[in-house]
Amino acid sequence: MSKKKSEFVFSLLATSGRIERRFDRVLSAVRGVSFTEYFLLKRLQEQPDSSASRVDLAFAVNLTPSAVTRALKPLEKTGFVISRKNQRDARQTVASLTRAGEELVSDADAVISDEISTLSLPSTDLKALTLALDAVTGNGRNR
Repeated sequence: MSKKKSEFVFSLLATSGRIERRFDRVLSAVRGVSFTEYFLLKRLQEQPDSSASRVDLAFAVNLTPSAVTRALKPLEKTGFVISRKNQRDARQTVASLTRAGEELVSDADAVISDEISTLSLPSTDLKALTLALDAVTGNGRNR
């Protein structure tokens, strides 16, 4: 393993952790949700009809289905998400964003956007950098 590559990966992970904690603090203070909860809601909003099975949502946020189930419980209690059994397969639960959840995501998007504007991002082509980062793990998404 190359020392330069190793240093880069560890720096990337540390930077990611610091940014996530920063987002977490501001979202918690302003909207009362964690960054993880916001990210779940954001990915749910991006699904057709703002609904997805917990397995599909887990894939979208890179968590296990059981972790998604645990994370959605408080969001259900606060009325941001509703869960129902899949009509075709009763073993499968589908989570859907409520109107309150849509409003929360919209408000939180603005908070995150404001916070991103304070980051010292490189002046390089961010699309190319994003594609390069996605290629590291093969997680390319349509952008």
